[in-house]
Amino acid sequence: MATPVSSSLFTLGDRVIHAGKPEWGSGAISAASAFKHEGKTCQRLTIRFDRAGLKTISTAYALIKLASEVADAIKPMIEEHHAPLPIASAGHREILDIMTQMPENARDPFASPAQRLEATLSLYRFTSTGGSLIDWAAAQCGLADPMGRFNRHELEDFYRMFEMNLRSHLGKVVKDANTVPVEELVRIRENAPPAAKLALQKLHRRR
Repeated sequence: MATPVSSSLFTLGDRVIHAGKPEWGSGAISAASAFKHEGKTCQRLTIRFDRAGLKTISTAYALIKLASEVADAIKPMIEEHHAPLPIASAGHREILDIMTQMPENARDPFASPAQRLEATLSLYRFTSTGGSLIDWAAAQCGLADPMGRFNRHELEDFYRMFEMNLRSHLGKVVKDANTVPVEELVRIRENAPPAAKLALQKLHRRR
């Protein structure tokens, strides 16, 4: 179901964040046009993101926020993705760790079980194909252009190992979340990407 992001309209030059794609970083609006969707005023925006380049996005479907007004819950994710890891000087073993480990917010021992579960499920928004693979690689290694450091075959290999680690990690965080209130678990599941919901179903079938 479409949910417009704001009652106000964005204008040329605004710096914005795609809340569903924090790994893209912030971006500047270079074109904007208004239209009606289900009786509500929305916009079709052309945005040049720091990491993802030029994207055309509809606010009827994407959660776009002014960078200056980004929710506190999203800021740490943006800061994390903008904090470059020492990938340039890393050796083979270090590179493998960087590219296949779970992000800090998914394994932070000081985060609540619900927060770790939510962060883990959000990782299922990535896939091993097309631009999503590049988005994932940028989020993992902190490089604006991962293809400048790795070829696609290397990224695909890294992603396969990451997926295996993700499946294992999901089992752990689901087990840790057994004390989380049911209504909170339902909310987390409903907000999870479709691939995450499928992973949860497979996990429960194995148990």
